Amino acid sequence: MPMTSKGRAVPEGLEEGARFLALRDPALARILGEHGLPRFPRRAAGFGTMLHIILEQQLSIDVAAKLWRRLRQRCRPLSPANFLELDVRTLKTCGFTRQKIGYARGLARAIMERRFSPASMARLDDAKALAAITALRGFGHWSAEVFLLFALGRPDIWPAEDLALRIAVQWMHELPQRPSGRELRALAEAWRPWRSVAACILWQFYLSRLGRVPRAPAFEVLLTNP
Repeated sequence: MPMTSKGRAVPEGLEEGARFLALRDPALARILGEHGLPRFPRRAAGFGTMLHIILEQQLSIDVAAKLWRRLRQRCRPLSPANFLELDVRTLKTCGFTRQKIGYARGLARAIMERRFSPASMARLDDAKALAAITALRGFGHWSAEVFLLFALGRPDIWPAEDLALRIAVQWMHELPQRPSGRELRALAEAWRPWRSVAACILWQFYLSRLGRVPRAPAFEVLLTNP
C-alpha cells in the first residue's frame, strides 16, 4: 500500500464511488467526513511496479520505500535486462531475499521472452488479468490485486488479506479482534461495484489514524450532492 501523494488518484471513478459508498454505508460516510477523500497515486503498469510489489511483500511501508529507492539508484534505467545483470549481493542490499530474487528474475525473464506483458493486462477483464498475474511465480492474489488496483485503476478490487484493511475494518466497527480475510470478503459484497474505492477509503483511515498522512478535506460537499 503506497503513501498518499499528489497526482492522478486511483481507482477510476474515485469520487463517484465514494459518493455511492457514503450513501450506502454510514460507517464509510463517517470516515470520509473525518478523514477525507483518499488520494493514492496511480502507478505505471509495467515491470517496475510489479518488481516493487514483490519487494513490498511482507514488509512495512517505510522499509519497502527505502529499499525501492536503493534499487532505483543501483539499476538505471530499471528494465528487465538491466535488472538481470544485478548480482545476488547487490539484490540482497536492496532487500531481496533469495526467494524474492527468484520471483523477480523469473518475472524479468518472462517479460524478456515475451511470455508475459504487464501492459497487456489492461486489455483483460479483472478475472483474466488476475489469473494471468497469479500464474507467475511469486504473485499471489494480494500481489495481483494490488497491481490491478494501483496500476490499472480497476474500481472493484478487494485485497481482503491485506493486514491494514483488516485493522481498519476492526477500528471502523470497534471489533474485539481483527476480522479474517473471509469475513472481509463477505463484508465487502455490499460495496460492489466500488470495492477498490472502499479499500482506499479504509487505507486512508488507517494511515490517518496512525498519523502517517494529514487529514484531507472532509467529503461533506459530495455527501450533500449525490
